[in-house]
Amino acid sequence: MEAIKRELGLEYALASRRLFTDGAEVLYDYAEHAADTPEGTSARELVVVRNNQVVFAEVIKDYLRRVEFAEDGYAQMIRLPQYQVAEVLIEAEHSFGRPRFARGGAKLEDVIDLFQAGEPIKTVAEEFGLSREEVEDALRVATRPAA
Repeated sequence: MEAIKRELGLEYALASRRLFTDGAEVLYDYAEHAADTPEGTSARELVVVRNNQVVFAEVIKDYLRRVEFAEDGYAQMIRLPQYQVAEVLIEAEHSFGRPRFARGGAKLEDVIDLFQAGEPIKTVAEEFGLSREEVEDALRVATRPAA
């Protein structure tokens, strides 16, 4: 977000409707028309925010997810892409913007903390109204070694 702010002069980068994710990186659309029209879609010039590398929009178009915006124009919600089973999202109006599960609304950190406190996965899942697979997915992401 600092790169977008610095290079493009966007004070509130997360409020930009030209911000995307392909499931692994935050991408910014440098094209002039990024509207959801066939012309706007084809004009997209998506660039990885952290290293300014241009990506082939055609190749990743099926993976693109836009940040969802509220009526006031500010970012409202993003689904975190690293989860394969669990649906984990961040919403400014819920859990103080901390990642939480879409189903049940439990904060991600609460689920992980309970497991780290020694509770079995089955108990953690039951406590938060999640499936075993959702808890395992969250733990997989949380314990994945950094690249």
